[in-house]
Amino acid sequence: MRTTSICLLFLATLQLTACGAKRPVLYPNEHLQQVGKAKSNQDIDDCIKLANEYQAGGSKTKEIAKDTGKAGIVGAATGAVIGALTGNLGRGTAIGGAGAATATMGSGIMRSDEPDPVFKQFVDQCLREKGFQPLGWR
Repeated sequence: MRTTSICLLFLATLQLTACGAKRPVLYPNEHLQQVGKAKSNQDIDDCIKLANEYQAGGSKTKEIAKDTGKAGIVGAATGAVIGALTGNLGRGTAIGGAGAATATMGSGIMRSDEPDPVFKQFVDQCLREKGFQPLGWR
């Protein structure tokens, strides 16, 4: 129960921070030079908001939670086999499940700062329609 509560708290925190860092980088074409940095940042924000409204990006938190759950089940089954062979079924199951789930969650969190590819394409298309030339994300 305690482990589940910690995982849920951790995933809730992740959801609040998952897509905050990376933004499109724009080529300094004539349009960008005309509108300036403040307007281009506002247009980027507007395109990101539009992508969120149309749910262009998947839910990273849900993906990580699903992968973590699957890994926990597989790890617990593996741990149960090892525990049965060594004479400690319960402990093997717990250690296998917790270890696999923790490793999967950690790996997912390290990848979570990268925006969803569809989300990036949506924002890039929106910016192109506004006259910008997106180069990539940073």
